[in-house]
Amino acid sequence: MRPFATKLAAGLVALGLGVLSPIGTSRADDAVGKLRSSIGFDLGTANVKDVLIDGKLTWLGTSDGLIRFDNLTGDKRTYDNKSGLLSNGVFHVGNLDGRIWVGTYGGGLSILDPQSQSWTHYNIPDGLGDSFVYDVMRDAGGDVWIATWSGVNQVIGGALQDPSAWRLHTVANTGGGLANDWVYGLASGPDGTVWLATEGGLSRYRNGAWTSWNHASGLGAPWDLVAKQDVDRKPVVNSAASRHHQHQRKEQGLEQSGPAYNPNYVVSLVVDDEGVVWAGTWGAGLSRFDGTTWRSFTMADGLPGNHVFALAKKSGRIWIGTNRGLASFDGKAFHKQIRGSALNVSSVFAIAIAEESAWVGGFGGATWYPRGIEAAVGGEEGDEK
Repeated sequence: MRPFATKLAAGLVALGLGVLSPIGTSRADDAVGKLRSSIGFDLGTANVKDVLIDGKLTWLGTSDGLIRFDNLTGDKRTYDNKSGLLSNGVFHVGNLDGRIWVGTYGGGLSILDPQSQSWTHYNIPDGLGDSFVYDVMRDAGGDVWIATWSGVNQVIGGALQDPSAWRLHTVANTGGGLANDWVYGLASGPDGTVWLATEGGLSRYRNGAWTSWNHASGLGAPWDLVAKQDVDRKPVVNSAASRHHQHQRKEQGLEQSGPAYNPNYVVSLVVDDEGVVWAGTWGAGLSRFDGTTWRSFTMADGLPGNHVFALAKKSGRIWIGTNRGLASFDGKAFHKQIRGSALNVSSVFAIAIAEESAWVGGFGGATWYPRGIEAAVGGEEGDEK
């Protein structure tokens, strides 16, 4: 192994993410370009909830803190509640204006200035709806939206330091226009429309007006269709969050279906270049909405699993992270990648795709695709690698 690749390998091991795949290169000055098509990392029992590819750096938001990884050298740094974060649980990581925005589990919103390495924190006293922050997005008009478990914040002009700029939208103050106060994801359409993934359905904010759709409107596949498809799904854990989800199911009249099924619960969200909305549900498959008509896809159509935790778009394809692996949809068919040589996690919670590389994260680890995700998991129709 050449010196550069040796240093990179050492950096990967130091990441605390054991390298599962060997690294090979033919030239020291072109190490990254000659890496294997996929490299796996082991995180033990930790989850990778979000990934940001930021130039030569990759940021991994995990249940054990935020990891900054240098793709060129293998150097890493971990941020946790001993080094700036207020909570080790990271749901979201993004880059706005050159700063790293981190949504946490119970610690609110934390923003890192990479140059000074200083943190700025925002929480409920500052106007944040809740200390649990699941997603952050800037819309076409410059407003910053923050998804929380007690509604969604809209910060006018992104002026976080101005208390008068903060708005909080809830089910109550939108007259039910927001489908549910537990907001999990945000996406912006080509026309500037803001789309919101909630535990009660899909919501839209456009020109000051709210509209929502749920299972009764067409979101999510019916229980009778999916009941026997995903037979090895894990039982629901008796935690505070799980008890909340079960209470939501009771309120939504879903007690007769299985505990791991809620077609109203939108876990992931992406809007494609045509403005079509793709919504990943909790056990009810993947739903497509063109503004008028709904269509849902399940394992019967080629999905690896019916719990859709992550969605991304690239080159006309929709990439889908499920409880049983990764898939892409090319408009005609699903191409599946279950856990194996090119994917070292079964449950996929995060997908990040850049121009030349990609990362996939999930329960217990992550996979890096230095030469692009298509090179590692692309396939012919019907292939399952």
